[in-house]
Amino acid sequence: MKIDLNADLGESFGPWRMGRDGDMLDIVSSANVACGFHAGDPMEMVRTLRLCQQKGVGIGAHPGFDDLRGFGRRQIRGNSGEELAAMILYQIGALQALAVAEGAELRHVKMHGALSNMCMTDRAMSDVFVTAVRKYSADLTIMAVAGTEIQNAAEAAGGPLVCEVFADRAYNDDGTLVSRSLAGAVIHDPDQAAEHVLRMVDDQAVTSINGIKVPVRVETICVHGDNPQAVQLAATVRARLEAAGVSIAAF
Repeated sequence: MKIDLNADLGESFGPWRMGRDGDMLDIVSSANVACGFHAGDPMEMVRTLRLCQQKGVGIGAHPGFDDLRGFGRRQIRGNSGEELAAMILYQIGALQALAVAEGAELRHVKMHGALSNMCMTDRAMSDVFVTAVRKYSADLTIMAVAGTEIQNAAEAAGGPLVCEVFADRAYNDDGTLVSRSLAGAVIHDPDQAAEHVLRMVDDQAVTSINGIKVPVRVETICVHGDNPQAVQLAATVRARLEAAGVSIAAF
């Protein structure tokens, strides 16, 4: 069995540094690169692209709300469909331009933070995202949170799709992520995260905080890179997967 391991990276901005991207890129097989709206900047995007190439890691665009101060985790409402589509395409296009200049390949798109969380339950927003990506490219893979409206919209539109679960996040009964504002939403212990992942892979389902199993396709696993435990957690998850006979490889 092969599974992709992905992380959200390139989130530093100017002199402000976040995460240990070099170390994370020794562990994961795909990187979701911030495109300057919720995090990152043009030079950070270039640095991350170069690191991905050096380490043989698949590259994806990670568009979010224009919310640098809030790290893209605050819900922003009132955008028209056209505005939302333009915002998404602007960010993909920025990373694509830099990737072309660096001789790198852009392989996928994954939404960030509040934008993704809203799309999980809002089919109309998900359709806007998917339509924008498909207008840009029929071949770019959409990384969708498994079992949500993002996956439904991507399946309806056709084209490459991988379904994502989260190593370090708790789930609601409907298969969406527990809000970060609630206790227990984020799993910080590496061993607990590894057990969480192995159960999802074995069951092909996520288990909610109330014990309800929601069947999903587990094709890529996200390990976040923006906390002090990130590298140890990612390394533990990878080691436990490989010990269970699962190969880590880009989709």
